[in-house]
Amino acid sequence: MLEKTPLPPDEVAAIGAKIAFALHDVHRQHVIHLDIKPSNVILRDDGDAVLIDFGLSRHDQLPDLIAEEFEGAVGTGPYIAPEQVLGDRSDPRSDIFSLGVILYFLATGERPFGEPLREAEWRRRLWRDPQPPRWRNRKVPPWLQEIILRCLEIDPADRYASAAQLAFDLQHPAEVSLTQRAERRTRDGWGTVATRWFRARTTPPRRRKSVAGQLSRAPIIMAAVDLSPQAEPLADALAIAVGRLLVTEPDARVTCVNVLKMGRLALDPLEDAEGRNPHLQRLIELKHWARRLAVASDRITYHVFESTDPAGAIIEYARNIQVDHIVIGARGSSTLRRYLGSVSAQVVAEAPCTVTVVRLLHQGHQFAAA
Repeated sequence: MLEKTPLPPDEVAAIGAKIAFALHDVHRQHVIHLDIKPSNVILRDDGDAVLIDFGLSRHDQLPDLIAEEFEGAVGTGPYIAPEQVLGDRSDPRSDIFSLGVILYFLATGERPFGEPLREAEWRRRLWRDPQPPRWRNRKVPPWLQEIILRCLEIDPADRYASAAQLAFDLQHPAEVSLTQRAERRTRDGWGTVATRWFRARTTPPRRRKSVAGQLSRAPIIMAAVDLSPQAEPLADALAIAVGRLLVTEPDARVTCVNVLKMGRLALDPLEDAEGRNPHLQRLIELKHWARRLAVASDRITYHVFESTDPAGAIIEYARNIQVDHIVIGARGSSTLRRYLGSVSAQVVAEAPCTVTVVRLLHQGHQFAAA
């Protein structure tokens, strides 16, 4: 792949998403790879990415023999994360930084930090940011530069909180929230660089973290919202339940979904009786529903699916983007629902993640049962 760089943005994103999903699978097994680079990634014929060479890796629940044997930084110069330079091998977001280097290379044909050979050269990334990708390749779109530069942030807290959240953005470029990173043409000024240099020399080593702890603070939460008029009280209760989750999981990513059920035989109209596009109208209603959630705009997205099988559409989407938690409302019981089965019951039975079902009790009170 490297000989063909720079690659088209869509291809960069597709490859990056596959690697990010592989990283997320590894992280969920309490492992940090710590040597992510092109030669340690194999793309199968079906497109899936496979990570190899775990010689520098560490397991969160086992002794770190590499740290015991070697003093100082251990890694591959062009790809090593700033915190690794400082000897911190406990943060899964180090792998996200290294993946950002790969994305930069695929998009521009150049490595963001060149080919540093010595640890003294590696330390420069503690204060010196790389040239923006669009400075090297004008064909890099703003959304891809936003993603790459977020991966390459010096402070891990400013990067993606999990590899799954990174994969989500790579799969949904139209949903990427653009910041000043997206339009940058030059590196940071010397005042900012000097501040980082001083901080790098005076900041004490960070406390060791837990891989599981980091992932638990950064889940992808899906809110499956019924927007029909008769379900309005249930939608309100659903918003309260999602809001409670966000209080305890501040780094969570929220994806709000609604399924526009299609007829199995007849063609559905492109406009309703008032001349409005049903898909667009649902999207507007979904965004209006989410206004009550206290979540930053760069951590929430909205999707309306058209399907003859609402439960199947929700389950497939949750599986494709590796959702950690689905919150869904359940309407009241009826003879027809008991006979045919409900959407929420099918989601609970088949979803590959935790599901919280929100129900209404008498007098408007609600309870949630996972």
